[in-house]
Amino acid sequence: MKAVILCGGKGLRMGYDSGITSKPLAKVGGMPILWHIMKFYKQFKIHEFVLCLGFKQEAIKDYFVNMDWRNNDFRLKTNKSGVKIISNLNSQESWNIIFADTGLETMTGGRIKRIQKYIQEDEFMLTYGDGVSDVNIDALYEFHKQKGKIATVTGIRPRSGYGVMDVEEGVVTKFEEKPIMDRWINAGFFVLNKGVFDYISDDEKCIWEDEPIRQLVLDRELAVYQHDGFWQPIDTLKDLEVINEMWKNNKRPWVNWE
Repeated sequence: MKAVILCGGKGLRMGYDSGITSKPLAKVGGMPILWHIMKFYKQFKIHEFVLCLGFKQEAIKDYFVNMDWRNNDFRLKTNKSGVKIISNLNSQESWNIIFADTGLETMTGGRIKRIQKYIQEDEFMLTYGDGVSDVNIDALYEFHKQKGKIATVTGIRPRSGYGVMDVEEGVVTKFEEKPIMDRWINAGFFVLNKGVFDYISDDEKCIWEDEPIRQLVLDRELAVYQHDGFWQPIDTLKDLEVINEMWKNNKRPWVNWE
């Protein structure tokens, strides 16, 4: 099974002056977010990926093409004809990656539609290139099969960023500091049947989270796998600092490969 990763956006909330070439390449523990996501899927024996590229796609391509020699010990030999032979001595990655140019300005739905030709299997995974979780992908997939729907999304209940008050006649009767919200939100980590492509238009302005998902809901073809564990989006520099602090303190719920 393939995992499709949306990593073509501009990451504007990171800020152009952040020094980050591409948001999926922002470093967590010295390695790109995108690398962490792919390593996470590999824990569940998923090692085939389709990367939906757009903004700064050359930086992502360059990273993976040169990843082995940059991150591992290697032996370099040259001969009289100038041929160079490189052998990596401790590479641990065995990924099969399709780098798909899905357009600079294309929205999420358009990016998914443009990689349809690379999906031969009946089902595939989909997620965003800017968040990590400890969701059990095997359990998510089994839930998807049980529900028999075209699409399954992982839902989480986030913690409010603010203190919440109940008020009666101008007097606070209850105060909770950053409580967990009652409603569920889209945490990514989808399982999709190929039939989902029928819901997505060819328009590059098609937003996956808009018309396609709304229509799936109307047709009762969207299941939700409710995840109560760890999930951390990395939208801003503050989010990046938070997750790097977790890494530094050895609090890594999404990691099971060390």
